[in-house]
Amino acid sequence: MLITTLAFSQQTENTLPYYELPEAATLFTAGTVASRQVDALGFRLYWSTKDLNATDLEHKPTPESRTVHETLAHIYDLSHVVLNATLQQPHIKVNSEGMTYEDLRSATLNNLKKASDLLRASDDISKFKIIFGDKEYEFWNAINGPISDAIWHCGQIATSRRVSGNPIDARVQHFTGTVKK
Repeated sequence: MLITTLAFSQQTENTLPYYELPEAATLFTAGTVASRQVDALGFRLYWSTKDLNATDLEHKPTPESRTVHETLAHIYDLSHVVLNATLQQPHIKVNSEGMTYEDLRSATLNNLKKASDLLRASDDISKFKIIFGDKEYEFWNAINGPISDAIWHCGQIATSRRVSGNPIDARVQHFTGTVKK
């Protein structure tokens, strides 16, 4: 059973986006730049959350802080805000209660990939609004809101896992979006 679980886990890991950054677009447009920012978030999320263990997931720096698992659930919700903007639909807070670490991680990475693909293909990202109820916010708010917030939280997870004794793989090159072989 353990071998089957490990094999399934490895197979799933190999299909997730953002092991490395996708190739950069050849043209600089609003859509390709916004897409690259989401891709950079995806890359950071992939590596800050790869191979977390139970100790990592339950770690929290202070009693009133979120655990790493709770932070990942928050990033999952933020990914829905961005994805819903690119799908041009209202955001409704998602219920992540009961989702496993693996489910949260996979769903979040896939949400970011879908949003990035839509942004990259767009000639006009001004049509992508964050919609909360009857309020609409320009895509600028996605940049300084959920995208930046999620990047911030990836840093918190990276710090937390280092404190709990499980640092990010040293081969990861954030500047180039690659992994040393």
